[in-house]
Amino acid sequence: MDKRIKQTFFKYIKPYKKFAFFSILSNVLYALFSTLAFVVFVPLLNILFEKEKQETVVKPAWDGFMHLKDYLNNYLNYHWVNFINEHGYMTALSFIMIVAAVIVLLKNVFNYLAMFFMTFLRNGVLKDMRNDMYEKVISLPVSFFSEKRKGDVITRMTSDVREVQWASLIVLDIIVKEPLTILFTVLAMLMLNVKLTLFIFVFTPVAGYIISLIGKKLKRASHVVRKLNSNFLSHIEETLTGLKIIKAFNAEDLFEHKFKNLTSAMYKATNRLINRQNLAHPVSEFLGVMVIITILWYGGHMVLIDKTLSPAAFITFISLAYNVLTPAKAIAKAGYTIRKGMASVERIFTILDAKNPLIDKPNAIVKNSFDKNIELDHVSFRYEDDNVVKNVSFTVKKGETLALVGQSGSGKSTIANLLMRFYDVNEGAIKIDDIDIRDMTKKSLRGLMGLVTQDSILFNDTVRNNIALGKPDASMDEIIQAAKIANAHDFIMELPKGYDTNIGDSGNRLSGGQKQRLNIARAILKNPPVLILDEATSALDTESEKLVQDALDRLMTNRTSVVIAHRLSTIKNADKIVVMHKGEIVEMGTHQELMQHEGVYHNLIMLQSFA
Repeated sequence: MDKRIKQTFFKYIKPYKKFAFFSILSNVLYALFSTLAFVVFVPLLNILFEKEKQETVVKPAWDGFMHLKDYLNNYLNYHWVNFINEHGYMTALSFIMIVAAVIVLLKNVFNYLAMFFMTFLRNGVLKDMRNDMYEKVISLPVSFFSEKRKGDVITRMTSDVREVQWASLIVLDIIVKEPLTILFTVLAMLMLNVKLTLFIFVFTPVAGYIISLIGKKLKRASHVVRKLNSNFLSHIEETLTGLKIIKAFNAEDLFEHKFKNLTSAMYKATNRLINRQNLAHPVSEFLGVMVIITILWYGGHMVLIDKTLSPAAFITFISLAYNVLTPAKAIAKAGYTIRKGMASVERIFTILDAKNPLIDKPNAIVKNSFDKNIELDHVSFRYEDDNVVKNVSFTVKKGETLALVGQSGSGKSTIANLLMRFYDVNEGAIKIDDIDIRDMTKKSLRGLMGLVTQDSILFNDTVRNNIALGKPDASMDEIIQAAKIANAHDFIMELPKGYDTNIGDSGNRLSGGQKQRLNIARAILKNPPVLILDEATSALDTESEKLVQDALDRLMTNRTSVVIAHRLSTIKNADKIVVMHKGEIVEMGTHQELMQHEGVYHNLIMLQSFA
């Protein structure tokens, strides 16, 4: 991950730095008390191993930092022996148990506090990153999402951000908690016995290396199984989605053969994975036991033969050695999580860093009225290298209705997108009242326009909120009036909760005609001076089309309209009809003029009449 991404990533942590500080502090104290929880049992074990009363020892004298370890041992031993002689073994035992209980309690309290503060940090980063991504997604042009699949964007906003969330926790753990736990534990081990500590750190890496080799093979095998499982689920989804087609073309045997090949591959790969998983545990256990046996042999020799290590210190030493293994394993596992998290960060920043070519100019004009006309002046536009609109020019005066007609792919909907400035023209200009729309703010430009598309785009919300999308502060009377003009009020009142009925995802609880009438009601309530209708009735049945067309006629009254029509019968009364073919204007005029010309428009009318 490059430096810029790191800087941007830590930008998200900065607002929550106090939580990071307290989490780190809690982790430091947790690591300290985690080590003390083992060390405190040394005097306890000494009591249990010593049968006879200890003799009073002389208070040690300071002999410089070179003998710090011996000084501390003798100092603690001096006070401890005197305490036992004065109060007795049972009192000393009770005291040690109380101290041990307090240390273990503090260890767990600080562990909880570290996670408590980390929760605010992780969820804060998650919230801010998602907010920024959503804000960016909303601001990006439509063209960005024609190049990237929407599902991929959703994945980046959900699972990728979650990976970053967990990676942030792991990073603080491997920076603070686990290394400090190892450091404090190793220091305690060195205080107990230097030779045995060095012996462990020479022998243990060999076992760790063997275990890591098995782990790498498991990771590769697991990756293969996950990939096959993804293909398996995709095949099932395709089968269920396309079941009618499969049956209609008698393709059951073909799909069944593909499915059996997938299950066979999964059978073999899963067997390999499980067998390696089954091998990992006994090998890890055997190597762990071998490490312990070696420590017992070497340490036992120091206890029984050399007399350089006490039994209590030896038992504590073994416990401390185990305390090193747990954070060491956590650090090893963290590497994979961090790599996934950093990969997710990079995927997220491809969206956050995406350039928006449709930004407002610094001195962009805020235009709140439409006074004269809309003009397309030699407009050309292309997607990548494919010219969709070529040298198109026409003018729509205020109050006029202009219709765009032509076969599919002729560039009609592209012109609607250019008028709304979902895309910018490559050549020429689009002007409103002689002002280039690129010199206006996008918000004020789109505030002048109302859009009704054939897709009937609605949202998972109430009828009231869907109608009031363009005018959130509208009164209930205004909403009802707009619905009545759109021929929608009657069916709305038949819904379970009327205007407060939730219409489901994309309005799936309504029919096509009902959804389109809500779209029209939304445009009526916004009351824009310019209206763009993009094949608003093409997907409706005859009865619904009549109701919707009636609503559209009311909407278009005394309004400047650009109508893209598939059914030509709906635009006969347009003031001007522009006929397009392969991105170019081939004819222009009124219905009567074009019919008399007997050109492309005449042929389209004849074809539809014949149909």
